Amino acid sequence: MSFVNVRRGDKDPFYRYKMERLQAKIEGKGNGIKTVIVNLNNVAQALARPPSYLIKYFGFELGAQANAKPMDDRWIINGAHDANKLQDYLDGFIKKFVLCDNGGRDHGGCGNPETEVVIKDERIILDCKACGHRTNVDPRLKLSSFILKNQPKKGKKDKSTKKSRRERNKEKAENGETNGSPGESNSDVGADENGDVGDDDDAHSDDELTRRIKAEANQIEHDDAEDIKWAVDLSAEAIAARAKELPSDLKRSLAFDDADEEEGENGSNAYDQLGSWIMAQAEESETGVSGVSDVEVYLKAKELGIETKHKTLAVLAQTLFDDKIVKQIPARAGMLQKMLTSERHHKAFLGGTERFVGNDRPELIATIPAILLAYYQEDLVPEEVLKAWGKKASKKYVDLATSKKVRKAAEKFLEWLETAESEDDDDSEEE
Repeated sequence: MSFVNVRRGDKDPFYRYKMERLQAKIEGKGNGIKTVIVNLNNVAQALARPPSYLIKYFGFELGAQANAKPMDDRWIINGAHDANKLQDYLDGFIKKFVLCDNGGRDHGGCGNPETEVVIKDERIILDCKACGHRTNVDPRLKLSSFILKNQPKKGKKDKSTKKSRRERNKEKAENGETNGSPGESNSDVGADENGDVGDDDDAHSDDELTRRIKAEANQIEHDDAEDIKWAVDLSAEAIAARAKELPSDLKRSLAFDDADEEEGENGSNAYDQLGSWIMAQAEESETGVSGVSDVEVYLKAKELGIETKHKTLAVLAQTLFDDKIVKQIPARAGMLQKMLTSERHHKAFLGGTERFVGNDRPELIATIPAILLAYYQEDLVPEEVLKAWGKKASKKYVDLATSKKVRKAAEKFLEWLETAESEDDDDSEEE
């Protein structure tokens, strides 16, 4: 699976927000020819928008009929349309209906895609959860009219909807979640498989629309407790702190769980600097990343004051290797053992690896069993951490679908790990 930056004009390899590249399949011939967008649900989920918005936008831009409410999850546009052409049109959708301040900073927006759609007084507003800025969407756009005409309706919920709500609340309680958590409200909305939302007393709430998007994308409602969510903390202090960091275009893609950002001279944090430095050294070396010295890497991390930080291991997992990672791990083991000093470091290292094979080099997903085996044999990551990692997918470093795919690929290694432990126990009993 190929991934691209949500804001494709940003060529930063550490850009945080990524999505699948559109995949289009042309079917039929003559007057019946049509284009099926195979992965529209996944792309829409990455943008936090209903797929009906995207397919309708394509239809308007192409002047073609588009099916905005398919019964079989097949998103179709009449006519033959190239995937690259559709990707270019998608850039326009993202700029107009996703990015904070439409991708600019002239009016205080951050240009990030962490926005939610709010409809108020027949106006469409993009509410940014990163910096708190609100962007008005141009009401003259055709899709704006479609969004306003297809708002969820107010009314009384039926019994099936109420039953569904009780079941979801029960699941939340079992998972330790509460209705008061960030990004959720006490109201619930039922959605069918097409993304059509049931009646609700608070139909215009941000949370109601978020659930509608999740239903349309067929995503799991309950994720790992450690999962990173966009709308984490909307307090004035948190927004002010994030806004202070946002002007730097060097903000990287690694998602971390605390805020001890070591700032560099140009406003970029130390982790950005280390990753960029390693990549630059690899480009200068005749042998690529293999030519970057462990000693120099460690000294650079020490110079930046992050040689003991767990985040550093996530950066190293993404930048120290290339397609020959399995063969390169033993050569790096000495330095990595010195830096992998706690369970937190081990988890960050696995998270960086997950991003490396899941997003940066998806063609390497099939080699994840060999990669983990090398980590295990070189005493880089202990058995208990590997087992815990394999039990549950998380979207802390990659999207949930990619996380599941990586763990699915790792099943053979995890099974071997369990078998090896059982054989050791049997040997001990015999003695």
